[in-house]
Amino acid sequence: MDTAPVWRQPIARRWSHPLNTHDKQSRVADFVADPRKAVWTLAVPMMTGMLIQTLYNITDMIFVGRLGGEQVAALTFCMPISFFAIGITFGLGSGATSAVARFIGADDKASADNAAEHAILIGLCVGLVIVAAALAYKESILGLLGAEGDVLALAIDYFTIVSPGFLFTILNVTFRSILSGEGDTRTPLLLQGSGTILNIILDPLFIFGLDMGIRGAATATVVSQGMVLLAFLGYIFVRRGTYVELHFGAFRPSARIAGDILRVGLPASAGMVIMSVGSMFYNRIVSTFGADAVAGLGVGGRMDSVFFMPIFALAMSQVTLVGMFHGAGRVDLVRQTVVYTASRAALFAVFVGGLYWVFAEQAARVFTDEPAIIDVATQYIRTLCFAFPFISIGIITGRVFQGLGRGMPGLLITLLRVALI
Repeated sequence: MDTAPVWRQPIARRWSHPLNTHDKQSRVADFVADPRKAVWTLAVPMMTGMLIQTLYNITDMIFVGRLGGEQVAALTFCMPISFFAIGITFGLGSGATSAVARFIGADDKASADNAAEHAILIGLCVGLVIVAAALAYKESILGLLGAEGDVLALAIDYFTIVSPGFLFTILNVTFRSILSGEGDTRTPLLLQGSGTILNIILDPLFIFGLDMGIRGAATATVVSQGMVLLAFLGYIFVRRGTYVELHFGAFRPSARIAGDILRVGLPASAGMVIMSVGSMFYNRIVSTFGADAVAGLGVGGRMDSVFFMPIFALAMSQVTLVGMFHGAGRVDLVRQTVVYTASRAALFAVFVGGLYWVFAEQAARVFTDEPAIIDVATQYIRTLCFAFPFISIGIITGRVFQGLGRGMPGLLITLLRVALI
């Protein structure tokens, strides 16, 4: 029997050590045994979740579209605010994933537990602030975005109902980030995917069955997110299905752990905000060329999302794997995983870029039959496809830095990308 201290034993032996008495074992040993398989184990459920979410976005817009153009416009004005709030949360979630993964990799379960507790409290505080600000300034914000008249009234109706649900969404993202940090992306897929399917079912029931109109779409979203939150709470606190354990009764605030989360999370959130603002700025520039140009950019954006979803999923897997391997002191596995993931992402980018170069016009026709819009979207995607390999490597690199616990390099990459464009 190996009598060496736990932290000096090989990692596969370390995580089966008798001192590790928690019923649910860490996945570090499995990931170390086959890092390449681990990339897909983490990424595929995230890709599936993104596809389900995209399906919901399309379905939701179809149902609201049956109400009329003003309702669609109202929903469109509310979307940037939702993306802004969720973007901040995803950034902080990256900090939580990175911290939990690094502590688990270092065989420091107590700190991993404490990091998860800090992440939940940070998410709760951020959620309450965002909800309060959204409710207090909703009319001013929507007016600033350009909503007016009947469209503004409809947007306020929708936003008044949906904004309190931001708290549910933010906590759901936080729990998902904690589970991702311990190497579990399948459970969040099942829980959040079920919530998305529930939302699709409830949309027509509330919008048309209960004759609530656009308020029904908002209500369906809040109810669905609330059910997902209950499912997360049941899985973590009742079923105790996670590796990390949460004991808020014995919670000890730690400036070190909070700083560790925020050191990654704040720059990541800032990067999301920069991209959101940059997108608004691009739209404003394009709007000077007319409505067809704006619509063409929108269609092109929907087309390139097919490329970005798998790339983002691969990149998000790096936060967990790089964090675990870095925490375990396995620099060789960090290098191996990053090279493998970046090369696969680049190959995928070349493949998708080639398809879009050949079939750009046909892809654009899926979304519209207006020749002018199709022409703009075709030019957009055929130009952008040459940058796909470089974009994919940039996205992967930013997430690798997050996994290492370094948030600023990723922020600088995002800032340079937005500024140069």
